[in-house]
Amino acid sequence: MTDAIYTLTRGTTPLLLSMPHAGTRIAPDIAASLLPRALQTEDTDWFLDRLYGFAADLGASVIVPHFSRYVVDLNRPSDNQPMYAGANNTELCPTRFFSGEPLYRDGQAPDEAEVRQRVATYWQPYHDALRAELARLHRAHGHAVLFDAHSIRSVLPWLFDGKLPDLNLGTAGGAACAPTLRAALTDLLRAQSRFTVAVDGRFKGGHITRHFGRPGAGVHAVQLEKCWSTYMRETPPFEWEAGRAAGLQPLLQQLVRTMIAWRPAVGEIAR
Repeated sequence: MTDAIYTLTRGTTPLLLSMPHAGTRIAPDIAASLLPRALQTEDTDWFLDRLYGFAADLGASVIVPHFSRYVVDLNRPSDNQPMYAGANNTELCPTRFFSGEPLYRDGQAPDEAEVRQRVATYWQPYHDALRAELARLHRAHGHAVLFDAHSIRSVLPWLFDGKLPDLNLGTAGGAACAPTLRAALTDLLRAQSRFTVAVDGRFKGGHITRHFGRPGAGVHAVQLEKCWSTYMRETPPFEWEAGRAAGLQPLLQQLVRTMIAWRPAVGEIAR
């Protein structure tokens, strides 16, 4: 189904793949208040729908928003509490690029009333769709798995020190999914040597992973943050690099297949 805010493809397995930062649209009234540079939406999680183009064919449900994270960040809580204490954070309605410079023309950043309007217009429908699809999958399969897919430039001094590991699995420190699912995905990532890996490091999972991951209720959530350098050009013009993507996609397919095939162990089944 295609909503004004997102496109949802319903699958036949327990897995829902979410790409909350893949959108690039900006409504004209919002665009008018942004600096010209912002209209290029440089902090998009580029090409994720293409990178995971195999997922629907494997039976996963897939949800992709249409609008840019510069409008509202779907992976932040609606009360705008920071995700990572003690570090620079982007806001619910970001006012800075990932490089730290301002997004808006002087005096035109959204006030609280505008933030609330964007939450109601863009944020809430996406989260309602996540909740409804996870409930449908849980009813059909007895459990549901939410895979929150992301990508980012590998070096961003305003957000983190040094170079980010290539692949960053986040499970809110193990709180967002069953231990056997976390272990299966961790083992798969660490069994390969092509990419560097971190588990619950700088990126432990954002709001979607932390909020929807309720293993005690039969809903298990994980996030994968990957460096752009694993599949695309990191400098403008941002371009898909087929050779790099071809090296990454088989591993992503293995991860998706693992999440689809996984079943909770006896002690992990919701009661």
